[in-house]
Amino acid sequence: MRRFDYLDRFAFVIHPLSVGDVSRKFKFARRLPDSWVEAALRLLPPLKTAEITGVRSEHNEVAGWFISCPLTTRQIMSLDPDYVLQKVIQTGKRAEKLGARILGLGAFTKVVGDAGISVAKALDIPVTTGNSYTIATAIQGAREAARLMGHNLAEAEVAVVGAAGAIGSVCARILAREAKRMTLVGRNQQKLELVADSILADCGLAARITSDLAGALRRADVVVTVTSAVDTIIEPEHLKPGAVVCDVARPRDVSRRVVEVRDDVLVIEGGVVEVPGPVDFHLNFGFPPRMAYACMAETMILALEKRFESFTLGRELTVRQVEEIAALAEKHGFKMAGFRSFERAVSPEEIARIAENARRRLDKGEGAHYN
Repeated sequence: MRRFDYLDRFAFVIHPLSVGDVSRKFKFARRLPDSWVEAALRLLPPLKTAEITGVRSEHNEVAGWFISCPLTTRQIMSLDPDYVLQKVIQTGKRAEKLGARILGLGAFTKVVGDAGISVAKALDIPVTTGNSYTIATAIQGAREAARLMGHNLAEAEVAVVGAAGAIGSVCARILAREAKRMTLVGRNQQKLELVADSILADCGLAARITSDLAGALRRADVVVTVTSAVDTIIEPEHLKPGAVVCDVARPRDVSRRVVEVRDDVLVIEGGVVEVPGPVDFHLNFGFPPRMAYACMAETMILALEKRFESFTLGRELTVRQVEEIAALAEKHGFKMAGFRSFERAVSPEEIARIAENARRRLDKGEGAHYN
């Protein structure tokens, strides 16, 4: 097989979401208590997990690596933040030694501390969280899924869960340009008020704010959810027939029970894209060939564009950043990869069946009363 001498290399940080991820790679771990496995992880250095090859557009070709930070989601969220930050920085330094010119932060490594700012300061290469392109693809996916389910955003009830956060607030500001009614859901009322004020100033929409998740979801036709919750927060009984839920969060905000129980609700994964070129990730993370999360793709896009800079850092994101990375993605041939839900593709025929089931229940006057 021909090998390329790539000059423009990137790296992307991953980590096991749970002990179960560790057990899938190291089968002996299945026989050990979770606490033992997590204790062992703390002793491991960052690991070069896989090489990424064949990321190719009309303008450039790049390659990179997945580098694993050996901490589970629970550890990242519960251990001393300074300790976790140092582990992420060590992972970044491993990427530097390999020759990466830009580093992407994946999963919960992007929410540690100040969302990448301290990591970037500690490294000699730029860092990006991928959140700008994640937002762009989530909005694109939610818009198209809503259309297929028969919703017009100009008339629909839209809810953004986690709207006080970095990703959620920008999602809300972009969707507010099209939505007639919007509810911002979160726990920090002061931050929600700031988002609502910015939306009112930008486009004149008076968005509601609430901490009542269940109440907001029962009214919503279109939901974008992007919280930092460790456990699922959206259950089958929360959603009205015909609802579209775009789940951008990792770990997921939406319980698997929703797709098991509700055949009248469409749940899609936000931020899944098709990467241009004969790409090989040499790692199975549950997607078909050439498919990746948008946060991964942002790092690749910047490398292809030779934009070796910290593009998305911290908790203050802008609509301009989202629009810029979306334009660069289109230039290099990245595109939304259809719809996926819990690691499987959702066909147009299935979406049509879901929409028909929803119409039937709404015609009968049935609401979201599921157990």
